[in-house]
Amino acid sequence: MILKRLTILNYRNIAEAELEFSPKINCFVGHNGEGKTNVLDAIYFLSLTKSMANSIDSMNIRHGEEMMMVQGIYDLNGTEEEISIGMKMHQKKHVKRNKKEYQRLADHIGLLPIIIASPNDSTLISGGSDERRRLMDIVISQYDSEYMTALTAYNKALQQRNALLKAEEEPNEEIMAVFEEMMAENGERIYRKRQAFIEEFTPVFQHFYSLISGGDEEVSLQYTSHGQRGNLLDIIQRDRQKDRIMGYSLHGIHKDELEMSLGGFPIKREGSQGQNKTYIISLKLAQFDFLKRTGSKTTPLLLLDDIFDKLDAQRVEQIVNLVASDAFGQIFITDTNREHLDKILERVQGEYKIFQVEGGNIL
Repeated sequence: MILKRLTILNYRNIAEAELEFSPKINCFVGHNGEGKTNVLDAIYFLSLTKSMANSIDSMNIRHGEEMMMVQGIYDLNGTEEEISIGMKMHQKKHVKRNKKEYQRLADHIGLLPIIIASPNDSTLISGGSDERRRLMDIVISQYDSEYMTALTAYNKALQQRNALLKAEEEPNEEIMAVFEEMMAENGERIYRKRQAFIEEFTPVFQHFYSLISGGDEEVSLQYTSHGQRGNLLDIIQRDRQKDRIMGYSLHGIHKDELEMSLGGFPIKREGSQGQNKTYIISLKLAQFDFLKRTGSKTTPLLLLDDIFDKLDAQRVEQIVNLVASDAFGQIFITDTNREHLDKILERVQGEYKIFQVEGGNIL
């Protein structure tokens, strides 16, 4: 897959831009806060219909404006596809494929597979378990539409059950049971798909970590879930009274965890800044490799947002060698340091483009 052209209007700090891209490497150079990441966010928005920075769509409209629009022209396995997302303030967004609006946004997810590595990914290690569940969800939903459907149904049932648990009056047992059955049915599907994913994903992740680190460090991923304890419906219902006291559901796949280890110990406790960053970049490259072999059978876009900071020269060199190889397709890179980009471009066979970003203007 190739993103040939990107048009942006009033997206975050970018008033207007129309960009033609290289099919291999595209670099955005500029100081922090100038808008480099916003270009990548616009590309991400077209793939997953949401910003990586703001979950509230209206917050992506440029200050002082009433509407925004992002449009991409893609070469998808030899077929040209036009994807556009537009919205006006206080109205819902409209996502269109070849000028025809989607009835369900879930039907779009997976068409344009994408992986981004950015400084915000540090929360995968330092943040709560919801960050690590999101890592699994973003990848699986891009190659398995049934997963997205099950996850949406589970979250809706969870929200409704929690509302009953919080209510002052005693909940209707029959209605409560309906929501619990929906949680269990969809939760079992989600659990099995997450477990299968991590089993296949872990060796790929370990391979990339070994390449970047020089093979001197051992890493692992361990998936834990209430689904491993037996029948999920029994587990959800077992502590209903305790849930009522707490006001929320204590058991279910919304409590799943992905334990991340370095040398047999939690990386959150043991990892240096360089090791943490290597860990995260390896996760992202493994996600790329995984999506490339599954889903829509097309090469994903790879977005690398200021990833080289806090890495020693050897690890930077290994990442440069990896992303400049033929194993990766079209890549979008931001950096404040032109030297990092020059090292990559020295190894690139074929064309590339460099864009200067200043105050939301892309030159």
